[in-house]
Amino acid sequence: MENNYVENATLFKSMSDSNRLRIVDMLSCGTLCACELLEKLQITQPTLSHHMKILCDGGLVKARREAKWIHYSLNTEQIEKMMQLLTDLVTDQESSSCKDVFLRQII
Repeated sequence: MENNYVENATLFKSMSDSNRLRIVDMLSCGTLCACELLEKLQITQPTLSHHMKILCDGGLVKARREAKWIHYSLNTEQIEKMMQLLTDLVTDQESSSCKDVFLRQII
């Protein structure tokens, strides 16, 4: 596994806010309009825009404009990549950085 730790840290940072976690949870049920997210989250439109920009920039959420509203959905490919990355990080893999540390302790 070739790691790009900076890129992956950005991906996980995009989930490091309770509002963004709630947005991802809400989007797990399907596509939602920004107006629906605003109504359920009880936050201001600029605050929602801020959170959605972070989620979209991280690749976790896709945005589609329809007339004056934006509809958001989860980017399932990126979510799966994130889940696989986390699994790879916490399991014993040949490409893991811990292999280097372990080998140096033996030698």
